[in-house]
Amino acid sequence: MARPVKVKLIECPRDAMQGVNYFISTADKIKYLNLLLKAGFDTLDFGSFVSPKAIPQLADTAEVLNNLDIGSSTTKLLAIVANLRGVDEALKHPSITYLGYPFSISEIFQKRNTNSNIKTSLSTVEELLSKCDKAQKTAVIYLSMAFGNPYGEEWNEELVVKWTSELVKRGASIISLSDTVGVSTPTNIANLFDGISTSFPEIEVGVHLHSRPENWREKIDAAYQNGCRRFDAAIRGFGGCPMASDSLTGNIATENLIGYLEENNEPLGLDMQSIEKAIRFSFKIFH
Repeated sequence: MARPVKVKLIECPRDAMQGVNYFISTADKIKYLNLLLKAGFDTLDFGSFVSPKAIPQLADTAEVLNNLDIGSSTTKLLAIVANLRGVDEALKHPSITYLGYPFSISEIFQKRNTNSNIKTSLSTVEELLSKCDKAQKTAVIYLSMAFGNPYGEEWNEELVVKWTSELVKRGASIISLSDTVGVSTPTNIANLFDGISTSFPEIEVGVHLHSRPENWREKIDAAYQNGCRRFDAAIRGFGGCPMASDSLTGNIATENLIGYLEENNEPLGLDMQSIEKAIRFSFKIFH
C-alpha cells in the first residue's frame, strides 16, 4: 500500500508567467496548465483576477480557466486576488478552491503590490475570509516581506509573528510565509517557521521562497527540517518578484524541490512523465 502524501506541493505557473515581458498566448497557457494538472500537484496557482493594466499577462485568466481539463485531475486551483473586485470575480468560478491574497508587512510593498495600505489590506482580508466562508472556498494569505525588508522599514521576527497573529484572529487558516525579494536565510527561515508553527498550531503554514539558483537547497532544508510540509515552487525556477534587485532571484525550481523531498523519502504521488512533458513544453513558452 502506498504511503499517504504528507507534503503539499503548490506549483506556481502564474508567478512564473506574470513577469514575462512578452505575451504568452492563451492557447499555450491552456496547454501548459493542462499538462501540469495531470502531474499530481496538490494545488496549481494558475492565474490571477487583477487589473489587466497592472498585469497584462493575466488578462485572459477567465478564458484560460474555462478551457482547463479539471474533470479528471485531483489538483485544486488557486487564483490570486488583490482587491474585493477580484475576490468577487474569482468566486464566480466553482472550479476554484483557493483564493490567495498577498498581505504585506511592508507599507511600501503593499502600496506597490495592491495599491492600498496595510490597514485597508487588513479590511480586505476580513472581507475575503467572510466571502470565502460563505462560498465554501478557502483563503490562502501570503505574508509578503516575511523574511526581510529592502526598503529600510522596520523588520524583525516579532513583527512577522504579530501580523500572523492578526491574520489568525480574523480567521486565516492557511498562511504562506513569502520571501518576496529573495532575502531569506536558512537561519531566519528556521526561526520564523518554527516560531510561527509553534505559536499557531491550529493553522497550516507554508513557504513561498525565492532564491538564487545556488542557494535553493539550504533554504528548503531549513524549512523542511523545522516542520514545513507546504511548499510553493515553479518549474525551472521561473518567476519571482519584479521588484527584486537581482535578476537571478526566482522561484524555487520544482524539479529541485522534488529531488530534495525524494532524498528525504517523502511520498509525493506525482506523475513524473507529465512533469517531464510540462518541463519540455516550458521551453516553448519561457524563452
